[in-house]
Amino acid sequence: MAQGRILVYGGKGALGNAVVSFFKAKSYWVGSIDLAVNEQADANVLVKPDSTLPDQEAEVTTRVSELLGANKLDAIFCVAGGWAGGNAKKIVEPADAMWKQSVWPSIITASLGSKYLKDGGLITLPGAQPAINGTPGMIGYGLAKAAVHQLTKSLAGENSGLPSSATVLATLPITLDTPMNRKWMSSADFSTWTSLDFVSELFYKWLNKEELPPSGSLVQLITKDNKTELVLA
Repeated sequence: MAQGRILVYGGKGALGNAVVSFFKAKSYWVGSIDLAVNEQADANVLVKPDSTLPDQEAEVTTRVSELLGANKLDAIFCVAGGWAGGNAKKIVEPADAMWKQSVWPSIITASLGSKYLKDGGLITLPGAQPAINGTPGMIGYGLAKAAVHQLTKSLAGENSGLPSSATVLATLPITLDTPMNRKWMSSADFSTWTSLDFVSELFYKWLNKEELPPSGSLVQLITKDNKTELVLA
């Protein structure tokens, strides 16, 4: 018997894979939404990257509806995203890519939440701590993450379309400790990077109403000496 039902949007990425693993170990039914299949998940919804946003939303919604039937979701963890650098001299392509990788999944998550989230359910969206301020060396990235921050606050407001008792939070890491980040930043101080296990455990705590911040919070994950502190922006 499943403890509950969750969706992980971006379930095949490094963080998404960790979240799927964690919740499977806790006996949850876990659905993954991504460009590729996560073999650990109970069900997979594949996104067509070349589709428009309305088409992606329609296809994902249809598939999720088929999977859930009359059931509702306890949580949707959107951890989709990516990174791209570039200042004003190279702004268009990175901005386009970041919009599709961070903002589109967050918008579709919001739409799914309006239809399938339980009363009192949880949504997390993928923000970023640097996007609280200007990001001149990675403008497209900062733009996309700032949009996710705004969406988080909007969804937490009255008449947002979500169940009135739902909680919506954005996680704002500085750097996540992923294999790709270690590969590309091999000389960095890893003790300031936030572990994927920490984020997975944090989601589990929040789902169980432990140390749950107010809905609409932008939760910075500040890691120092391998210890992570939560600081509301």
